[in-house]
Amino acid sequence: MKLTERLEKMFGEYRDDKEMEKWFMSLAPLTIAFLFFVIFMLPVKIENKDLILVAAGCAGFAGLQAYWVVRGWKRAEGMTILQGLLGIALALLVAWSYLHFLHLNPGPIVG
Repeated sequence: MKLTERLEKMFGEYRDDKEMEKWFMSLAPLTIAFLFFVIFMLPVKIENKDLILVAAGCAGFAGLQAYWVVRGWKRAEGMTILQGLLGIALALLVAWSYLHFLHLNPGPIVG
């Protein structure tokens, strides 16, 4: 199947209504794991602990979104792919904004 045909199929066909609900439910295990990570990190004396927490949270969320991109590609659901890409962009924006807020000057995201 050509790429153009696949893209046409992705955005032209019916999407499962429960997909958004599944996406929200997939955040629960990630949130629980992150809470345990934060609880583990609280007593540890590490310089720039906040950077570690932000990086871990954004990396975990971006990894979950990458799963949804792959799931959308396999199921030929374009909106699921867009949802995952939007989530990855959001995670990058949060991490970059936090670094910029701390005046660490991370530079541009791309380039």
